[in-house]
Amino acid sequence: MKRLLGAVTAAALVAFVGACGSGDSGETSADGTVTLEFAQWWAPELPAGEFDKLITEFTTQNPNIKVKLLSAPYASTKQQLVTGAASKTLPDVVGLDGAWVNDFAKQGAITDLSKLMTEAGYDASQLASQVQYKDATYMIPVVNFVYPLFVNQDLLSKAGVSAVPGTRTEFADAAKKISATGGNVKGWALPLDTAVPNGIQNDVMSWLWASGGSMLADGKPALTTPQVKSVVEYVKSLNDAGVIAPGALTMKEQDKVEKFTTGQVGMMIDSLAHINLIKKNAPDLKFAVAPLPAEDGYTGKRGIPYASWGIGVADSSDHKAEAFKLVQFLLSKETNGKLATLANGFPGNKTAEPDFSNSDPLFKTAFDIYQQGTPANEFVGLPKSEELMRSFDEQLQLVLTGKASVDDALAKSQESWSSVIG
Repeated sequence: MKRLLGAVTAAALVAFVGACGSGDSGETSADGTVTLEFAQWWAPELPAGEFDKLITEFTTQNPNIKVKLLSAPYASTKQQLVTGAASKTLPDVVGLDGAWVNDFAKQGAITDLSKLMTEAGYDASQLASQVQYKDATYMIPVVNFVYPLFVNQDLLSKAGVSAVPGTRTEFADAAKKISATGGNVKGWALPLDTAVPNGIQNDVMSWLWASGGSMLADGKPALTTPQVKSVVEYVKSLNDAGVIAPGALTMKEQDKVEKFTTGQVGMMIDSLAHINLIKKNAPDLKFAVAPLPAEDGYTGKRGIPYASWGIGVADSSDHKAEAFKLVQFLLSKETNGKLATLANGFPGNKTAEPDFSNSDPLFKTAFDIYQQGTPANEFVGLPKSEELMRSFDEQLQLVLTGKASVDDALAKSQESWSSVIG
């Protein structure tokens, strides 16, 4: 997910902290006007002033509602919302990361959006996805940032590969041919650093979701199934074939992107948000994006990993109906299309379309992939999702270094996950 990494100034942070739970939230003036607080990290990541313009559109359409934006970088927003959730002092409307939803819902800090949708007569079928806890929606993704397959077209051509791989067999074949071209070039980059274990989500489980598989059954871990086993065995086969870039066990996502940008790997699974970065750092690099390869013979919709700007409503808000009006506005066809365009992401409303007229053509290609597939990230909404990734990562590393069998690693992962998910 796009995140602003720069530090927030002390003054801005103090202002943000002071606003959360300051007493302004849910305020109703003498004339009946309601003031909503909306905390998010989105505005700092968009062109200056653009998010404010959208909010002004909303308040113009709803003169009885005012919106007080609480904007700060992702890390600061997370810190303050975690604190606010624990003390039940969240702003009325909150930007959410899917990894927070389970804990916030369990704490009773965010409210049941399924109920608000029903009360508002809202048609949920237009939503691309919803994040649920105990069969109720607590977060709606507003903008999605997907992770397709990136391929270096020059390396594919040099290796004699005429088409972008569409199946696991074709991918393995292309990775072997690219690796055989010599030098320090490898077919694929796999980041497995346990300090930041999101490689399990983006680079490993993505193979499972691409073929319609699941790591869960009825909300419980299901890691010993043939589908999950085939993914781990496939990754092991690529490692055994020597087609994975060296240093995978300590590689982070940014290292993967750097290796692709400098032509050291031919293929990677990565966030669409990095297209502009890659082109800035390697303007002559010819690359394309494509759907993730699926199991041979698979004909269903392909899952594509994603991260989101999600939205939720505080359970402590005294004006949930007004808060949901803001949610509806941001997810309306026109507004959602505008927001996705500004963010270089994809809409949370299936009927909305971003404007690609001024964007890199690869964004349009990726949007077509997104529409033909289905967003897939089963870590969203799980408790302690990073801990789950890390424990799986540790077992996978044992497999790749020959210290554990696939069956043993999956059995231990199943046991570890069961103790967390319960």
